[in-house]
Amino acid sequence: MSQKDTDELVADEPAEADVEKLNLSIKVDSPSACERHITVTIPREDIDRYFDNAFSELMDTATVPGFRAGRAPRQLIETRFRKDVADKVKGSLLMASMAKITEDEDFSAISEPDFDPMAVEIPTEGPMTFEFDIEVRPEFDLPQWKGLKIERPIKEFGKKDVDTRLERILAEHGRLIPLDGPAKSGDYITCNLKFMNGAVELSSGKEEVIRIRPVLSFRDGKITNFDKAMKGVKAGETRETPIKLSDDAPNESLRGQEITAVFDVLEVKQLELPKLTADLLSEMGDFEDEGQLRDAIQDDLKRQLEYYQQQQARRQITAALTAAADWQLPPELLRRQSRRELERSVLELRRAGFSDDEIRAYENDLRQNSAAATERSLKEHFILEKIAEEEGIDASPDDYESEIALIAAQSGESVRRVRARLDKGGMMDALRNQIVERKVIDQVQAHAKFKEVPYAPEGTDTEALDQAAGGQDNETDIPEAKQPGEAEPLPTPKEYD
Repeated sequence: MSQKDTDELVADEPAEADVEKLNLSIKVDSPSACERHITVTIPREDIDRYFDNAFSELMDTATVPGFRAGRAPRQLIETRFRKDVADKVKGSLLMASMAKITEDEDFSAISEPDFDPMAVEIPTEGPMTFEFDIEVRPEFDLPQWKGLKIERPIKEFGKKDVDTRLERILAEHGRLIPLDGPAKSGDYITCNLKFMNGAVELSSGKEEVIRIRPVLSFRDGKITNFDKAMKGVKAGETRETPIKLSDDAPNESLRGQEITAVFDVLEVKQLELPKLTADLLSEMGDFEDEGQLRDAIQDDLKRQLEYYQQQQARRQITAALTAAADWQLPPELLRRQSRRELERSVLELRRAGFSDDEIRAYENDLRQNSAAATERSLKEHFILEKIAEEEGIDASPDDYESEIALIAAQSGESVRRVRARLDKGGMMDALRNQIVERKVIDQVQAHAKFKEVPYAPEGTDTEALDQAAGGQDNETDIPEAKQPGEAEPLPTPKEYD
């Protein structure tokens, strides 16, 4: 139990005699690998002993009308102060019971007990019994992790790769100009959109600016072939296209079903890239010339390749390690951990220098498959954490400083502001897990056998909107794809009439 729970459990510290060990009867049931239902029975002898100790302690200070302090008969004191002493005895018994359970039982708790001390009563006769549920780390035999065979993607980045990346960076500083004609892939539409289930409107958006790409992603589903659906569209036209909601959509009644997206196109625009002037170079990062910018892009591409190598290695490693991990994880644990998994993933992407749009698209994919993704990641975490314990791997203060400095460098924010944002957002635990798990992956790779394969990155063909098409999305605790320290997401290209 936490200190707060302990403080609330009993107002006074137990007397020295109270801490004598109890002769508990403890029954542990395992509904799943990560759940324990604990039934505790305290024998009458222990209850009476605690009452006797409490009344003996009270005898010297109790004040009863007609008697001097400490002079009242014990029977009168027991009658007069029974209720007050019972509350203290209950708290002492519960605290001592929890301490003994922690000491005697062979499991590692990962949550506070689901337990209400106020609901427990001491019976006038017979033993005292109480029950609670608690989530624990699963028990399993660590799989063989040395000598795994892993494919490692490799690539030498050339001028064409830098040109492509430079164009995407310039697009963030470009402007949208009206297009007098039909839209094509890569153009932008300004539209009012709504999502319909038959005649029922589920959600809507006003004057949304959307780039026409092959995939349009939402929190709870995606439209494939979006570029084909919008091909040739003009201002004033309306286009409809189906969208299938994910099995994890917030609107439970429509999970896995198909609804209709309606786009009322108000304007069609195209992106005009800016010229690479000295002012723009300075704005983008105090670059002295285009060559320095290109060198920085080359470094970013290499860093993203390293991230991709890490992710591919992690997928292969964890797939091998979790092959036999058939434990059932509690739905409440998965729901609670989905936020942590998203935080960890966003930190990894931010560290690797991915753009805000790329991260938002990833967030939507993760939300659309949150249950399966969280279950897989949680199993990975338990296994990697166990390897970390056996190998003595942990995060050091220098590790935290390095991670925060790298995130700050990628985001353009100060180290101080990034650290403050992580602290305020409660994300230091996610950062710690990220550091430890990466170290474990490095350790596994140090004992692995590698086969080099060509680098084939996942396509950046997705436009993402931070909206639930099916409605009923009240989620506010999952972080948006923002730079640490930023109040708002990066802006879309400026619009000009």
